[in-house]
Amino acid sequence: MTGLEHKAKPATSRSFLRTIKMVGWSLLGIRKGSELEKDAAQVNPLHVIVVGVATIIVLVVGLIVLVNVVVAK
Repeated sequence: MTGLEHKAKPATSRSFLRTIKMVGWSLLGIRKGSELEKDAAQVNPLHVIVVGVATIIVLVVGLIVLVNVVVAK
């Protein structure tokens, strides 16, 4: 593996972590405009789609579980 390939992996990992952070803050609705510009330049659109869909699935399943627990009591 060359030095360039070795350095590309952490950048992708950081980009994915930045995407998770970006989606989380976006769901809360408290994002700065300057952060939005940085994210637009650094994140992978495919990561945004994957993290967004996964987050919504977790949210919906969590709400279903919560409702079932409340109704069962």
